[in-house]
Amino acid sequence: MRRYPVKSMLGEEVAQAEMTERGLAGDRVRAVLDVATGKIASAKNPRLWRGLLAIEGVGVPGDEELSRLLGREVRLIDVPPDGAEFERSVPERVLAEGIEAEVPYTVGRLGGAAPEGTFFDFAPLHLVSTSAIARVGALSPRGTVEALRYRPNLVIGTVEEGFLENDWVGRRLRIGDVAEIEVIVPSPRCAIPTLAHGELGRDTDALRTVARHNRVPVLDMGPQPCLGVYARVTRPGRIAQGDPVRLVA
Repeated sequence: MRRYPVKSMLGEEVAQAEMTERGLAGDRVRAVLDVATGKIASAKNPRLWRGLLAIEGVGVPGDEELSRLLGREVRLIDVPPDGAEFERSVPERVLAEGIEAEVPYTVGRLGGAAPEGTFFDFAPLHLVSTSAIARVGALSPRGTVEALRYRPNLVIGTVEEGFLENDWVGRRLRIGDVAEIEVIVPSPRCAIPTLAHGELGRDTDALRTVARHNRVPVLDMGPQPCLGVYARVTRPGRIAQGDPVRLVA
């Protein structure tokens, strides 16, 4: 179980946490604001912001040091500006042209399925199954892939093979005895899984493999390379690593 105190920075493993309609307590409670554009900094635009994935989200430095590390004037904020936006580079172009290239991007708004005042790109919870991670690893040239690259909150232990969570959309899962979530949509993947994450080096196949083997329709975007699913919290509760997870509807 992981949370990411600052959007796009490195996360932290937690043994237990309160789960509310705003996701795991302490998750994405702050973000970096690009002073020049007024947009939220996101590693989804790796040319500008891949450096965020080298910074610990716990004990993050002050604005002046952050600006030096990132090469742009930034501020750390805990309340999103009105109409907060972020940039998402076209993943296929990043793969083709590299992380230094100035490639086309789309502009998104925060929190389409999250409560107001949060820094989630879409929904307050992201989960992936061990079966899906194992499948991507088996199909990848390296023979393995790290779940960490996909920045999930929860990694659900499963025994069946394949991309199981594709079939969870529209269903509810119970975590432990109380907490419940509703799976909303598959998670379309951007360039982030291919980037260096702290001590993890680059791995372009973390996206290429998903793009080749698990394209799934997402909302009105058509088939997208997906791994994992987004969810909303329908019944809050305290959850812990090792809690049983089961489909209840």
